[in-house]
Formats: sequence, C-alpha cells, structure tokens
Amino acid sequence: MGANATGEAETGPLRLHFDRTIKLAFQGSSISSDGGLLLHRELDDALGLTGMAAQMMVDPRTGKNGQHQIGGDLRQSVFSRLAGWEDVNDADRLRSDPVMRQVVGGKAVKTSAASASAMGRFETQMLTLPGNLAALAELPGRWIDAVHDKQPPKFITLDMDSSESPVHGDQEGAMWNGHFRSKCLHPLFVFNQYGDMERCALRPGNVHSADGWEDVLKPVLARYSRSARPSLKRRRFRADAAFAIPALLDLLEDEDWDYAIRIKGNPKLHSQVEWLSKRRPGRPPNHIVRHYTSFHYRAKSWSKPRRVVAKVEFHPGELFPRVGFVVTNRSLPNERVLAFYNDRGTAEQHIKEGKYAIKWTRLSCMKFAANEVLLQLHALAYNLANFLRTLATPEVIETWSLTSLRERLIKTGARLVRHGRYAIFQMAAATLPRKIFAQVLDLINGLRGPPDNPVPA
Repeated sequence: MGANATGEAETGPLRLHFDRTIKLAFQGSSISSDGGLLLHRELDDALGLTGMAAQMMVDPRTGKNGQHQIGGDLRQSVFSRLAGWEDVNDADRLRSDPVMRQVVGGKAVKTSAASASAMGRFETQMLTLPGNLAALAELPGRWIDAVHDKQPPKFITLDMDSSESPVHGDQEGAMWNGHFRSKCLHPLFVFNQYGDMERCALRPGNVHSADGWEDVLKPVLARYSRSARPSLKRRRFRADAAFAIPALLDLLEDEDWDYAIRIKGNPKLHSQVEWLSKRRPGRPPNHIVRHYTSFHYRAKSWSKPRRVVAKVEFHPGELFPRVGFVVTNRSLPNERVLAFYNDRGTAEQHIKEGKYAIKWTRLSCMKFAANEVLLQLHALAYNLANFLRTLATPEVIETWSLTSLRERLIKTGARLVRHGRYAIFQMAAATLPRKIFAQVLDLINGLRGPPDNPVPA
C-alpha cells in the first residue's frame, strides 16, 4: 500500500484478523519515529552550530529554483545520521517525516525535505568542493569552541588514535591493512576528555597509524594555545606507540603540553628494568604483581634525554613478565603516570560508540573525496549527540551511551497536530516521560545567552 504526497492512505486502513477492532492507518506526514531529534535541534539552535556551518560553506548553485538552503541540507545530512539513517537513500522515506521537515526548516516545514537525489548531489558534489571540504574538517573544532565559550574548561586532555573503516568494494584508497587484517580505509581521530571529536581525517587503508598527524593535530593544538585559551591551566596529550615520533615530542614540549606516549621496547630499555624482570624466590602468587620504575633515556633520533616510566607485570601462569614503557614529561609518581596513560583507553571507547551509534564506518562511495565528506558528516553527528549527553542530560540518564540515547530518546514516537498558529508534536510517553524532556530543555535553555533586546521590567 502506498501513500500520496501528504502521507494519507490511498486505499484506506489495513485490518488485522486477530482483532477486527484494530485498523492500521498510514499517515506518513504526521507520524515520526524520531521525535527526540527536536531536542538535538534545540541544542543546535542554542549553540548556533549549523548556522555557523552554513556561513563557512559556499553554495555554488546559481539558479533560483532551489528549494532548500545549504544550512537546511546540512541539517538533513547530520540529523539523519544522528537518528541512524546513515544512507542518503533513506532521504526519500524521510523527506515527508514531520520531525525531519521541522529540523530542516525553511520551505521543508510546509512541503518536504530534500529527496535522495538532491541529498546525493549535495554530499558528493557540493560538499566535495575543496573549500567546503576544508570547512567540514574545521567544523568539529569550531563546534567544540562554541561549547567551551559557554562552559570554559580548566584543563584539556587530547587522545589521538587511528581506526579502520572496512570496505567491501573497490573504493578509491581502499587497501589491505595488516594490523587490522582487513581491506579498509584508515581514519585518524583526536578526542578530548569529554568524548568530543576535535578533528579527524580519512586516509588510505595501508598508511602508517600516525601518517598525516601534523595536519590533524597542529590545528587542535593551536586552538588550545595560551593565546587562544589563556584560561586553561593544564594541557595534556596521550597516544600509543605509533605516535612516539621525535617531531611530535618536540612540538608538544615547545607548545608546553604535558604528555604520556607509549614507546616500543628495545634492548637498551629492557636492560634498565632487568633487575625488576626476575621472579622472586618462592611460590608465585595467585594475583598480578606489578613493579614500577623510571629513568632518563635518549633515543638516537631524540633531541634530548627524556623520562621513561616502565611497568613490569607478573601474571599467574605466565613464565615471562609483561613489560611496557611510556615516555613522559610529567613529574607525577610512576604509578600515576601509568594511570594517566591507561585512561587513553577511553578514546577507543569513543571510536566504538562512533562505529555503533553513529555508524561512521559506512563509507560506501567510490570516490575518496566523497567518503571524506561522509566521515566529516558523521563526525558532526557524533559531536552533536555527545554535546547533548555531556551538556543537557539530567542525572537519571547521564550515564547512558550514545546508542541508548538514540534508541530510547531520539527514537521517541511523535504525532504532528497542526492548528492555526501552532504545530503540536504529541510525544509517546512509553519510553521517556515528559519530566525527562522538560529537564533536557531546561539544561539546553541554560546554555543560551541573554536575549539581544530584553523586555524592560
């Protein structure tokens, strides 16, 4: 059974045999499964995010018949992914969705959002223009700056890591990666301690994990420099052994960043902990035994000696100890340095959330530039979802993952009822009660500044 342009049933409701009093009516233009997107749109408005993005992009269209402005198309791209609709083919189903039309705004409110073909042209042609692609790469950081302008942090901790985006075709740049044991593209990410993605870049599948780190990391460090953010008291950086690069260490020290970066073991390093690597006499204990030490060490490629913290672990049933080394310029005790480094595991958790909640591994275009755009759009959707979690979730749901927020908040059913002056969305209360929505809105409104023209008392 189809539906016409207004979403009304063409041949009447369907009947169910198990209970003949039940009828199924398809009112596509008045029912939505994504009512919670209205909260994200409210947060977007409070922080001025997609408005900022539209100002940074260039619309090459010269005709006057375009139905949607670039800001509306961008909202449709980002909010669709936020709700789990990661493919532009879904646009034909979503264009009549009342919540999506309201989110897109403009002419879409009374007519429809963009079609799949229009969104395809927007993402693979307009956004792949060099200027727009550069703007997309800048936007995650600009959005985070907008948040920090509202709630300035006292310190910042950056985690850098790479990941895989498996592909199943002949996409440009897709290569076999021996570490991941898959044919993939190989994106690089930088996150902060709140889980926000500071910047990302898409790379061919066979490059080294740290390839292109300067282009990704240097703009982020510049945004948090003493001149840009003088209120920051501490600046800290963590990464695994792939990023133990002499130029990166020098840069962090020159920019006054504290760091803890894992380094690979070698005979000279192991000789420094040989005295800890020998098992003690007697029966081995049934628990893990850890020993720590630190020393100064200068690799041939380093500009100077640096502090290295070592951890030696004896595990029950294992003949040889596990030994790890971290280079750092922090003056903390050995155990605290290792604890600080181990917290970088949260970056891996953020990557997993992006994969499963936002589905940013869905890079199915044949052209590399088009897949770059898709990754950046997923990054914006991820950040908007994370902003809601960190800035506007009440205590009762503040520990929810992005997946839970999508399935239990965004996927709230809503029915649109229009009156002369108002559009009322009747929200399903089965998943989350009105109280939760009201608390989220209160927190979002707390982010808004004072009105431009306050009404006199």
